[in-house]
Amino acid sequence: MTEPAAPHVTTSLPPASANGSAPPPRPAPAAPRRRLRTRISGIHTALIAGAAVLIVVLIFIIQNAHAVNISFLGAHLRLSLAVALLLAVIAGALIMAAAGTARITQLRMIMRRDRRRQPPAPATPGR
Repeated sequence: MTEPAAPHVTTSLPPASANGSAPPPRPAPAAPRRRLRTRISGIHTALIAGAAVLIVVLIFIIQNAHAVNISFLGAHLRLSLAVALLLAVIAGALIMAAAGTARITQLRMIMRRDRRRQPPAPATPGR
């Protein structure tokens, strides 16, 4: 009787060199690493963006330095155009922040009220 032939085993190592030693095996390719977002990296990005906005605002102020007359609700002012526009932008941002804060407060009150109305969850046995 004949014995079954041994299965052919292949290796991933290169053949031996002339002097009897083989080169070291290649390391497996590393998986690409994801960059971690940290608070410091976020602050760094925000500082760069803030500096860019500051430069744009300074250019805007320099280019619009001439004075204009402003009349609003009986008040008469003479300001530079850039300052008047910046005050208008700041006032608009404050109004929008107040409206957003009011809506967030309203939603929190609704969530708190709904949480109080829900019955407590039944206890699960065995835990």
